[in-house]
Amino acid sequence: MLAIMTETSTAPAYRLWTPEGFRDDDWTHAEGAEALGGSGRVILPLPAFLDLDAATRRSAGERLGVSLQPGDRLEQILDHLDGLALVALAFPAFNDGRSFSKAEVLRTSHGFEGRLRATGQILVDQLPHMLRVGFDQFEISHPVLLRRLEEGRVDGLPVHYQPAAKAAAKGAAYSWRRVPDR
Repeated sequence: MLAIMTETSTAPAYRLWTPEGFRDDDWTHAEGAEALGGSGRVILPLPAFLDLDAATRRSAGERLGVSLQPGDRLEQILDHLDGLALVALAFPAFNDGRSFSKAEVLRTSHGFEGRLRATGQILVDQLPHMLRVGFDQFEISHPVLLRRLEEGRVDGLPVHYQPAAKAAAKGAAYSWRRVPDR
């Protein structure tokens, strides 16, 4: 017979990790604008964010973030980037890489300097690539990745075929930049 839990927990099902290590998360995911009434930092889904009037966005200032799903159009927030402290990009499935592209475009094409957070299915082999395209915060729930990060291990491949928002380590990492033997 299965036991059913009747208590609900307000603790997130993830731990926040940055390249400096695990951190307390001072952001809350909320569904609507009513969450902005408090003093905390709030991440709204794109539809709720777009429903805010300009005055509410301005008054929220550094307390306002937006969450985009892979199918959401990045163009919808471009006019608001200067007022956003955080953009959270979702990875609902390990095989959906559209948020990688959005992160790269935000950093390189639009110069977004705020926090870029990865949420959802973040796996061990994806983290180094997420760092390269400009993510600087991660909601980690995968047990293997949690354990590796607790051990201080951020493994990755030393060779990359594509340029990214963060420069690769020095060396002949790009196949088109190889130096011919003399």
